Amino acid sequence: SLIMDVETESIPRLELEAVIGFNGHVSSGLRVHPDNEHMIYPLGCTIILKRIKDGKQEFLHGHTNNVTCISVSKSGLYIASGQVNFMGFKATIIIWDYATRTIYTELVLHKAKVEALAFSPNDKYLVSLGGQDDGSIVVWNIETKQAICGSPASAQSAGHSLILQYSNTNDNIFVSAGSGTLRVWELDLPNRKIRPTECQTGKLKRTISEDDQFIFCGTMSGDIMKVNLKTKLLNHCGPAKSKYSMGVNVIKILKSGDLLVGCGSGTVTLSSGTNFKTLKKVDLEKAVTSIATLGDGNEFFVGTEAAQMYRFSYENFKVELISTSHNEAVKDVAILFGKLMLTIHNAHTMGATAIAGTRDCKRIVSGGGEGQVCVWELKPRSYRLLEAMKKHKAAVTCLKIKSDDTECVSASSDGTCIIWDIVRFVVRQMMIANTLFRTVCYHPEEFQIITSGTDRKVAYWDVFEGKSALRQLEASQSGAINGMHISQDGKYFVTGGDDKLVKVWDYMLGGVTHVGVGHGGSITSMKICSNSRNLVSTSADGAILCWKFPHVPSS
Repeated sequence: SLIMDVETESIPRLELEAVIGFNGHVSSGLRVHPDNEHMIYPLGCTIILKRIKDGKQEFLHGHTNNVTCISVSKSGLYIASGQVNFMGFKATIIIWDYATRTIYTELVLHKAKVEALAFSPNDKYLVSLGGQDDGSIVVWNIETKQAICGSPASAQSAGHSLILQYSNTNDNIFVSAGSGTLRVWELDLPNRKIRPTECQTGKLKRTISEDDQFIFCGTMSGDIMKVNLKTKLLNHCGPAKSKYSMGVNVIKILKSGDLLVGCGSGTVTLSSGTNFKTLKKVDLEKAVTSIATLGDGNEFFVGTEAAQMYRFSYENFKVELISTSHNEAVKDVAILFGKLMLTIHNAHTMGATAIAGTRDCKRIVSGGGEGQVCVWELKPRSYRLLEAMKKHKAAVTCLKIKSDDTECVSASSDGTCIIWDIVRFVVRQMMIANTLFRTVCYHPEEFQIITSGTDRKVAYWDVFEGKSALRQLEASQSGAINGMHISQDGKYFVTGGDDKLVKVWDYMLGGVTHVGVGHGGSITSMKICSNSRNLVSTSADGAILCWKFPHVPSS
């Protein structure tokens, strides 16, 4: 067997064409650029710039793991983004040059996670907050690309800090807040120190916003606190009755002095800036995590944990759903046309885990969590179970049907792949390997199949003599292969799995020709479009990515 080490560094990159998805769990992750022409938001390790007028997307690639926070400078010259990393490793901050869409600098100091980022009002400094395992605040000089100074974010007696907000006018003052802590920091540049003053307020802060005189803090208990920035004392706390449901997640101060408030319950409200009473409200699905104003605030965008984006008109508080994405793992993708004809309820006792349809559209084959492979006959408005074939001892993970509709192959986590005769409903061949099979494909000429799974190998098998693999490729250095598909001409195949990399392979040579970097979660499925122009991959973070297929199909 051929064992090869996949080194992705020197391999050409796939070109990403479009992304469907939005990570609504990132606090204030949805932003509007000061040019008022682009939305900025994260998905996995990618930052997406989306033109508002026509939806055209651009991508900022550079992070190696999920983006956890985003900040945009007041001038619009820079975007900053932070990521998460594995325990014991440093988490990178990237400052991007907006005009050229390139990396301006990478800042590496925080351990494991960057929790929050904020630019000073005149683009002089960036302040960063590390996650729970780091707990420090660092001020960076943007011009020199160096750290000026740092400090623990909160006193040992207090809880973790979660958020940062820079003063709107003063480059030397910013605020941090979190569990039982609210601090106003002053930068002493000559002595390279930041000095905190604790505001005595109690309660867990979830969001902060400020004008030049007051800091507005939203709490988990559904209150808004107004704190005087100079005296550091509480000025007002409210609303007195009917608190914000499930906590205040986002506050935006409008020019009028009123507030836009996003709640954990999914409610968006326009609230009075003096007594915090609700003036208008709309209920959305799942927690509100971002509010981004467009221009002078006549319109604003809202992002939620349901991975949905909404456009609001301020005047009448009318809301329009502008994009919807998966907020959980995408299990599979099919490129198809047609409408819903019928639903087969309770097809499998432990859930349907794999499905395939015949070319003549008269039968479908389904696999279940219990290991059964079922063949169904489809009628105009009904269906009939032709056979339930019991051989697998664990879940069926993948099914493929031969082009003449007489045979199918099923892969299972029990370590077997079975080729079935789906006319006589008998086993034709069984392949056994020391792996949990996740995916299987017929070569277009149908004399071979390829399989993959948790052993990270791609194995080639003879359809007629399947006792042992003809060849094995080392397909990944870390994690299972979950999805695979072969091009129509049989010259190339694609793989994706827990290492989050899309790989295009030469079928005969057994080598990687291109690599796609962009998924932030484990890749769950892959498909090459029938015209061999595009390649679609899906992942466990709810993302769907569309790539340009790099090889011209042979006619």
